[in-house]
Amino acid sequence: MKDNFPVYKAITERRTIRCFKQDKIPERVLEKLINAARLAPSGANLQPLEYIIVNDENKLNEVFENVKWAGYIAPKGNPKEGERPTAYIIVLVDRDNKTTTASYDVGAAVENILLTAWEEGIGACWMGSINRDNLRKIFNVPNDFTIDSVIALGYKGESPVVEEYKGSVKYWKDDNNVLHVPKRNLKDILYWNKFQK
Repeated sequence: MKDNFPVYKAITERRTIRCFKQDKIPERVLEKLINAARLAPSGANLQPLEYIIVNDENKLNEVFENVKWAGYIAPKGNPKEGERPTAYIIVLVDRDNKTTTASYDVGAAVENILLTAWEEGIGACWMGSINRDNLRKIFNVPNDFTIDSVIALGYKGESPVVEEYKGSVKYWKDDNNVLHVPKRNLKDILYWNKFQK
């Protein structure tokens, strides 16, 4: 196994980012993220997902007002003025597409977005705690689409670190404003040939 394989390296290094530099993300890079999502696995290849990229200044503020940030560290973990996302992706599911695997499709597509963003030096925060009714009105989303989630994007303005799980999954910020994220140990979740605690 090659531990320096770029995909595995991105997986092990990627963390959720909630503090962003204010440099604009080029449109070609945002399109690349959607192309990565488009190529993700899809149940029965039904491909029910569509996306809205938001990078207009006025619309960015409207999205920001309709998403909720990190519950464990709010309000300290919320992006401040000058640290907010410079783009968003709104993930849509076509209700007329008679798939029963849309949630799996979303997971695969969003992970492709997150990893491709990381490769480009872009941080991301995938959020499901959003005001779908307001977003539907703001972006004129028809009723035959479900708004699944929103991904906040921007060049990374922080460097979260992984911590060993010690009985709590709650992440926290230290006195230096560094985000610490507990992850369960491999030995606690891996079984060989049968389930055994």
